[in-house]
Amino acid sequence: MNKIILITGGQRSGKSRFAEQMALSLDSNPVYLATSRVWDEEHRKRIEKHKVNRGSEWINIEEDKHISKYNLEEKIILIDCITLWATNFFFDLNSNVEEALSELKKEFDAFTSQNSHFIFVTNEIGMGEMSQNELQRKFADLQGWFNQYVASRADEVYLMVSGIAMKIK
Repeated sequence: MNKIILITGGQRSGKSRFAEQMALSLDSNPVYLATSRVWDEEHRKRIEKHKVNRGSEWINIEEDKHISKYNLEEKIILIDCITLWATNFFFDLNSNVEEALSELKKEFDAFTSQNSHFIFVTNEIGMGEMSQNELQRKFADLQGWFNQYVASRADEVYLMVSGIAMKIK
């Protein structure tokens, strides 16, 4: 059963919808592991809207960093999303890219060692022009390197463009 799928693309490209449909096609009660922290009131409302839209068929878990502490053997697990998960490590470790990347890899490896079916959602934030902001450049580096790490371990990788999934691995 152990399988890793990565779904990547730009903001509002349809990644989460595609991932949710995939998870529900594999299990009538998949796990939705949300990694976001509540950053402000607008973000809180967005999170609440997502929860309502998901429906009661989902087993919902909210965990901002240490996802490997959950025993989810033989489950279909949607992790949404790597970008927000990486943000939490990045800011908690004072924007230290190397340390955040190391911690993310360790947590990813521990989590995916379970015999489960993992569907990770992430963002391609480095496809536009390079930011003039140093903090944003550092995070884009972290995100890009971690996306590469996850993709290298994934059995399948999909790129979403305008709501269309393209299988690239």
